[in-house]
Amino acid sequence: MSGRIQRRLTAILAADVVGYSRLMGEDDSGTLSALRQLRSDVFSPTVSSHNGTVVKSMGDGWLVAFDSAADAVNCAIKVQMALSNHALIRLRTGIHVGDVTHENEDVFGDGVNIAARLQEIAEPGAIVISDIVKRSVDGKLASVFKNLGFQKLKNIAEPVAAFGWGMTGVKVTPATRTPPDKPSIAVLPFDNMSDDPEQEFFADGIAEDVITALSRFRSLFVIARNSSFSYKGTSPDIRTVAGELGVKYVVEGSVRKAGNRVRITAQLIDATSGNHLWANRFDGSLDDVFELQDQITEQIVVAVEPEIEARERERARRKPPESLDAWELMQRGLAHFYRINKADRTEAIRLFSEAVALDPEFARAHAHLAYALLSLVTLGYAEDRAAAMASSRAAAERVVSLDPNEPLAHFTLGELHLFAGEIEMAIGKMQTAIAINPNSAQGYFGLGFAYHYGAGEAEQSLPHYDAALRLSPNDPMRWMTLMLKGSALRLLGRYAEAISHCRQACQFPDKGFLPYMHLTTALAEAGHISEAKAAVQMAMQLQPAFSIGFIRERFTGIHPTVLQSLLEGLRKAGAPEK
Repeated sequence: MSGRIQRRLTAILAADVVGYSRLMGEDDSGTLSALRQLRSDVFSPTVSSHNGTVVKSMGDGWLVAFDSAADAVNCAIKVQMALSNHALIRLRTGIHVGDVTHENEDVFGDGVNIAARLQEIAEPGAIVISDIVKRSVDGKLASVFKNLGFQKLKNIAEPVAAFGWGMTGVKVTPATRTPPDKPSIAVLPFDNMSDDPEQEFFADGIAEDVITALSRFRSLFVIARNSSFSYKGTSPDIRTVAGELGVKYVVEGSVRKAGNRVRITAQLIDATSGNHLWANRFDGSLDDVFELQDQITEQIVVAVEPEIEARERERARRKPPESLDAWELMQRGLAHFYRINKADRTEAIRLFSEAVALDPEFARAHAHLAYALLSLVTLGYAEDRAAAMASSRAAAERVVSLDPNEPLAHFTLGELHLFAGEIEMAIGKMQTAIAINPNSAQGYFGLGFAYHYGAGEAEQSLPHYDAALRLSPNDPMRWMTLMLKGSALRLLGRYAEAISHCRQACQFPDKGFLPYMHLTTALAEAGHISEAKAAVQMAMQLQPAFSIGFIRERFTGIHPTVLQSLLEGLRKAGAPEK
């Protein structure tokens, strides 16, 4: 290999003689003799029998390259066992798999550096391997290694998940990470509680799919599968996991099979306190494993994301105003945004504006600002409607330039297209929001809204409203979907269902006047005029400017048939013209 440079994925074993300088000081000739015998009788033949190549010998240590991680691990164990009763020589060993540069019979690269640093934290007679090594060997061999957590290694930027063999004495202190500003979450591998090993794949599939689905929410920082799965087969303390991975929240669960039925449990834990925030149990049939896996994943995700969002708003609410960062300013803004009145909506916009001023690159805060500005128009709070819509569009376009995969920006642009009468473009934007995050209730709501209000296709809107309701069991804006599904049902002449949905929307706190407006029209069309008159009075109390002219002016872009039906229903209930 002399004179040639090669770069390839290699398993590197780093071994070091414990207390070499002391041994040499006490008996240099005896130490050298013992090392020569170790090399000739144990180390070299064991390396050779496991297809390894000694690429560097340093007197008191060796670097050995293997094409197979299993060969490297088996070689290390055999050497350590051979030396377990040696009177003089003990070795520390570290193994890592990584890209390694081979040049002039030497090796360089992170694979070498990490193996050497893992060797430094090993106890005498022990082996420490990285998570990639553990994942590269079979389950039986991997099971003999104890989880040491994430270790901060000297001169290595990121902590490394480490596992030890023979680590029984000195306690190795795991590295800790500071969680990012936005909510961070790890999904641990789900425990297979069944006797059937085939369920291991099902359990892993659930956890992997939850990780993927949560990663689509731009408001969450989700730990990658390789890091969270380093805890597979262990029972870690949740607070330890939080420190090692740098997360505030952890999802864990289990899978148990009985005949053709399977039971999955899942829970969301506040990792800083250890408190359970949410837990549920899911039962299903294994007739279609993949469909069941998809259903369970969706149900876990749609429960976990809003629960975290609510907890983050509460955290921000408890902090003094002068200490808020951009993320916390946005969370406080959301708390006001979800209360439908002019004062709260104005305060939400102020807080979102402060967030983007503090962090101009914060795409999510720009997105909420864009949507809040647009809502001033639809709720009748904007003094200058054209200016509010222009500011909303500018903020949404800024988001797309910062983060093209922010679904709320595409949703807001979709509504702007809708109000401008650009129906196909509106539908396209809503479809983009869904493509970015298929678990986005807001995206499905927006698509239903575009078909319903923009295209006048009430029947086509219903499946999208239903998807939004399925995906938003705990969404504070769920009332909007109930209300608009009720409106679509009214257009289809399904008055009893329409009234039921609108009444449900009216039960939500802080929902403003809109649900009462739609309840009014549903009651009026069903012939319940006295109840319709009571509902329109509620709408007028919540929005003193409410009138038929007020609605006509603000519901721009609405399909003529939909608008006419809405206004006629309001007239039947006695709503004022101006």
